Amino acid sequence: MQGLEPGKGRAIAAALLTLGIFAAALWVLDDSLRHLDPADLLVPLRQLSAQQLFGAIGWTAASYFALTLYDALALDIIGRPLPYRRVATISFIACALAHSLGLASLSGGSVRLRAYSNEGISAADIALVQGLFSLTFLLGAGTLLSGSLLLEPHAAARLLHLSIPTIHLIGATLLSGMIGYAAVASLRQRPLQLRHWRIATPRAPQVASQFLVSAIDIACSAAALWVLLPASAAIHYPTFLGIYVIAITLGAVSNVPGGLGVFESALLLMLPTPEPGLLLGSLLLFRAVYYIAPFTLALLMLATREATALSGPLHRAATSLRRSLESIVPQAVAIAVFAAGAVLLVSGSLPAIGSRVQWLAQALPLGVLEASHLAGSALGVGLLILARGLYRRLAAAWWLTLIVLAGGIAASLLKGGDFEEALILLVVLAVLAVSRDRFYRHAPLTEARLSPLWLVNVGLVIGAAIWIGFVVFRDVQYDDEIWWRFAFDENAPRMLRAGVVAVMVGLIYGLWSLLGSARPEPEMPTADDIEAARQCLGHGTDSVPNLVLLGDKQLLFSDQRDAFIMYRRSGRSWIAMGNPVGNPARHAELAWRFRELCDKHSGWCVFYQVTADKLPLYLDLGLSLSKLGEEARVPLTTFSLEGKARGELRTSQRKGAREGLVFDVLEPGQVAARADELERVSSAWLADKSAAEKSFSVGRFDPAYLANFPCAVARRGDQIVAFANLWQSGDGTELSVDLMRYGQDAPKGVMDYLFVELLLWGKARGYQWFNLGMAPLAGLEQHPLAPLWHRLGLLVHRYGGPFYNFDGLRKYKDKYQPVWRPRYLASPGGLALPRIMLDTATLIAGGMREMVRK
Repeated sequence: MQGLEPGKGRAIAAALLTLGIFAAALWVLDDSLRHLDPADLLVPLRQLSAQQLFGAIGWTAASYFALTLYDALALDIIGRPLPYRRVATISFIACALAHSLGLASLSGGSVRLRAYSNEGISAADIALVQGLFSLTFLLGAGTLLSGSLLLEPHAAARLLHLSIPTIHLIGATLLSGMIGYAAVASLRQRPLQLRHWRIATPRAPQVASQFLVSAIDIACSAAALWVLLPASAAIHYPTFLGIYVIAITLGAVSNVPGGLGVFESALLLMLPTPEPGLLLGSLLLFRAVYYIAPFTLALLMLATREATALSGPLHRAATSLRRSLESIVPQAVAIAVFAAGAVLLVSGSLPAIGSRVQWLAQALPLGVLEASHLAGSALGVGLLILARGLYRRLAAAWWLTLIVLAGGIAASLLKGGDFEEALILLVVLAVLAVSRDRFYRHAPLTEARLSPLWLVNVGLVIGAAIWIGFVVFRDVQYDDEIWWRFAFDENAPRMLRAGVVAVMVGLIYGLWSLLGSARPEPEMPTADDIEAARQCLGHGTDSVPNLVLLGDKQLLFSDQRDAFIMYRRSGRSWIAMGNPVGNPARHAELAWRFRELCDKHSGWCVFYQVTADKLPLYLDLGLSLSKLGEEARVPLTTFSLEGKARGELRTSQRKGAREGLVFDVLEPGQVAARADELERVSSAWLADKSAAEKSFSVGRFDPAYLANFPCAVARRGDQIVAFANLWQSGDGTELSVDLMRYGQDAPKGVMDYLFVELLLWGKARGYQWFNLGMAPLAGLEQHPLAPLWHRLGLLVHRYGGPFYNFDGLRKYKDKYQPVWRPRYLASPGGLALPRIMLDTATLIAGGMREMVRK
């Protein structure tokens, strides 16, 4: 994987490992079921008694009840307990999704993050809850597994091909680890300190509860399967419990969603049964009771958010619950659609029911049945792919999924009269239809390119469906002729053709996704927009909004067009330059509109270089704040060249005068007339610095742009040798410079001379502040408990000297004795922050190439 980004390489490696484990599990299943009669799979269902069914349901309910106690216990350990009713609902939905999708830290963790955030719990505490949940499961599994290895070692020895003494040693070591955790956690009085993280350690009763709750959960889930086993299994529950713990442990560490295939393979290898087909049928029935039924229930619970809540206290409870859970509706619907696609694919690999096919043969031509069979598999792959778009809340995915589901229902009925399959798709379609408002992002479907994990899941489903087909039609003689056999009773050829169609659709989409067209450039503002923005500049004390006159940013206006936000897109980041500009009464409403616009297009909402007085607004938007640095503002009302502290500035002024420099300020009309001279100075400066024009947060040399402002110049005779265009704030209190450039014939220290004269000129004209611009990474806290961003910034400041003179810039501005004012970045923060910083730096530099150019 040479040449790949490290994170992407690891993701692909993990995906390949998961595919390898899944392939190995299929190989084991194929070997174990070599002589399988497909009819054996239905025997457990036909022989299922009411006692078995209700027993399995009861043990499943008890297991999920214990799982809800995981969350309640974790919240109690970190000192953030919540009412059990709310915890139980959130935990049940998270566990039902995690069991079906796999990767519990991502699927169940995302549910907890969204739901518990609405309860006022921080992201750090939610991460601890997820970690404690996983730890609690490991404690119970480890304890039961160690007991199994010590008391019933033969099954593990047969599976792992190890000797009994070795299995005993592994069991004893595992049990020692469990006892060690219990002792250390119970005796430790203080929280665990990891750098700036303080992790609460459970008290002795809580440690005991962790072991007990987890053991109950696993024992109940094992009982749910044990009551469904065929009589030929002939195994006592204590012995089966040990085998079950080994199987679920292997399934959990495999990263295959739900341990699919891995769990079944382990049980087939360890359970002493002469009828593997009957056992596999019981396992499929167990998955329906323990996985599919809770997942469906969780989906229905989410769907009820659309229903009208009852009045009174129940209404308030329902409203609170709905707000907590409504953000995870898209993820749950995406999983349901993914499952519906899997149903269509697996159905395409199974033989149709003979009586139904005979009925269809009398009503339909053969071509309709054949075409419907192929269409069903193609639409199944389509649903697997569209689920990714639904996960990203894309409106286009919602509409297209409705059409594909409707087509899937028709295909199910026409290819074999599969009424049960059509009913499943209809339920999913109904849930999707009532969730319309959750899918509002108008980004194209190419924005939801499949990640390595999603590609793995698609590949797993297609591969499993094809494997099921070959298992079911094991006795068929395969030859070149089989592809061209068309008849109502020829199921095997239809399975082969459907498999090829599924593979081709998946490959075509994968290539199209990789070679998709580039994102179109956003529209730039019109002359009328620029003029409207100019009228908004009369408000505020900040001079940065003058950048809008450059015309290189998109503009979002208030309805009254008396306020705006200027922004650009870079990667997935939508970056606004500074605070909202214009009428202060519109700022909050406008910021929320920008936040909604970003969310609608699946972008990250970012405000760059915002000031401290607006921080409450960005916190209300749900954004995190990162300090970018501090800007230097010289108070002009008290500025003078008198005194010892101003000696260096007096020297710069006198030196410039001796060099024959003359200070002048050109009015906007004069700037246009002397644009050629200014361009010569600018070009010489860029060539000397081997630099390209920057963008976004600074201006660029553009005669039309510079003609909007006065321009301070330093002349030798009539020749301009240096210049700086001037900005002023809307209220006329602040003066600042944008472009600062000098030519090759300018004397050394020309910019010091220009600044000193500008300060005196600004003071004489009644300005209160002169803004020298920002010193990046200045003012970051060095305290051990400072935020992570501060510590990273200090490292960049310390070791980034060869690339950027952080200290030199700060010292240069300090000689003017400014007042330092912080500037911040408001963004989603978290793991997205490094990418947002890169997007911002790329935008300012004018491209990735220019960012790394010296």
